[in-house]
Amino acid sequence: MKVDFAKFADKLAPAIVQDARTGKVLMLGYMNAAALKKTRISKRVTFYSRSKNRLWTKGETSGNFMAVEEIRVDCDADALLIKANPAGAICHTGADTCFNEKNESDNFLSELEQIIWARKSDAPGDSYTAKLFTKGLSKISQKVGEEAVEVVIAALAEPDVNFKNEVSDLLYHLLVLLAAKETKLAEVLKVLQERKK
Repeated sequence: MKVDFAKFADKLAPAIVQDARTGKVLMLGYMNAAALKKTRISKRVTFYSRSKNRLWTKGETSGNFMAVEEIRVDCDADALLIKANPAGAICHTGADTCFNEKNESDNFLSELEQIIWARKSDAPGDSYTAKLFTKGLSKISQKVGEEAVEVVIAALAEPDVNFKNEVSDLLYHLLVLLAAKETKLAEVLKVLQERKK
C-alpha cells in the first residue's frame, strides 16, 4: 500500500473512516506518512491534527478509540478509506458520527445475526437465544420446523393478521440455526447469488 502524500503541499492525504460493522461514514481526517504508520502499528486510527500541529489518535481524550480492521487506498493513491470499530461516539459534539447520523446498520438482519452470535459465545442466563443454544442443535432445528409450519398456517389463514409475526419468528430461529451450524448468513446469500447465474 503506497499513498502519494507528495501530491499535497502539506503532505496530508484525506482519510475517511467508516464503521466496519454498520458501513456508516464516521468522520474525515487527514494523515501524513507518520500518522498512517502509527495507525498501522497501533491498530488505532491516528491523524495529523492541523490545529494541534501534531499526530493525534482519535479517542486519546474521550477514550472513544477506533480499532482498525482494514485500510484501503483509492485508485489515485491519494485518499484513504479506513474501516474501524468505534468504542463510542465519534464527534466532539457527542454525536455518533461527525455527519450527525446515528451509527446504526441499514441491514437489520446482519445486526441481528451479530447479536445472535454474541449470545452464543457470551451465553447470558436471561437470554432466550442463549437458552436455545444450551438446548442444542436438535431443539433449534425443531423450533425452525415449528415456525415454518406456523408461517404456512398463517399464510393460508384469512385474514392473515399473524403472517408477518410468524415470518419474523421463522427468520430469527433460522439465524439461530445458522449460528449453531457455524454458518454465516453471507455464506447462504452467496449460494443464492451463484444460483442467479
